[in-house]
Amino acid sequence: MSVYTSVSDDEMRTFLRDYHLGRFIGLQGIAQGVTNSNYFVTTTQGRYVLTVFEAMTQAELPFFLDLTQHLSAHDVACPAPIARIDGRLDSMLASKPACLVTCLSGKDTSSPSEQQCFHTGAMLAKMHLAGTEFPQTMPNPRYISWWHEASNRLLPFLNEEDKHLLLEEIDFFDTHNRADLPEGIIHADLFRDNVLLDGEQVAGFIDFYYACNGNFMYDLAIAVNDWARRADNHLDQNLQQAFFRGYESIRTLTTDEKDYFPIAQRAACIRFWVSRLLDYHFPQVGEITFIKDPNVFRDLLLSLRQ
Repeated sequence: MSVYTSVSDDEMRTFLRDYHLGRFIGLQGIAQGVTNSNYFVTTTQGRYVLTVFEAMTQAELPFFLDLTQHLSAHDVACPAPIARIDGRLDSMLASKPACLVTCLSGKDTSSPSEQQCFHTGAMLAKMHLAGTEFPQTMPNPRYISWWHEASNRLLPFLNEEDKHLLLEEIDFFDTHNRADLPEGIIHADLFRDNVLLDGEQVAGFIDFYYACNGNFMYDLAIAVNDWARRADNHLDQNLQQAFFRGYESIRTLTTDEKDYFPIAQRAACIRFWVSRLLDYHFPQVGEITFIKDPNVFRDLLLSLRQ
């Protein structure tokens, strides 16, 4: 979540004519994340979140909006899209695709507790189960083939040690990937800043715009790699185990899934090391931008290989 596209108050007033949300009061940019432009929108009927999509087309939006509508209806804590007067969930603003969703209570955390990890793991499992009833599918756009293509762009910018590590890890995953494990709808980006907490409980998962079909263990690994990661980029085993306990309180893992999990963790490191390297070396120009440190996941990967 960030701000690349400026939206004026007058543009917002015009935009809101397509909704039954009362009179416009205020607009506030959200300066976090790196992908889309996001704002808090306040009207006489409440507070909402506006997203203006910087790369996604309007034709791609229905999957994500239908998904969050489905998950919200199945008691998964997440923002629900706000329908326009004509019933559409997506719209256009500043010549770009846009949408409004409910604004959830709670806040994210940079230092999760074991109980917060437990409840986040439980909600992730609940999301995985609810997603099995969602009829639409979406291939993962940032998976194996993407890693190969992205690495070709990045290699000229890397030192020899990082080149070797990246190529070796991609080859490792090509060899050890499992396509026979349980899969379905995954969040694919469940970092701490994409979960709102109300004390120890989960108030909501946000930012579903990387959601797709994939391996449940890969999704769990993405989450654990962030939620259990210490400042030294090693994992806190107590937090990891708490996340697992929460997940398995809702959905029991098979032995094959547990055996595969360390491989999935290394794969999750590749995905975010590569994406952050791309953001760093090929930054998107914006008004408010925040590029995250790529070396976090390189260092975590090195610790997981030990």
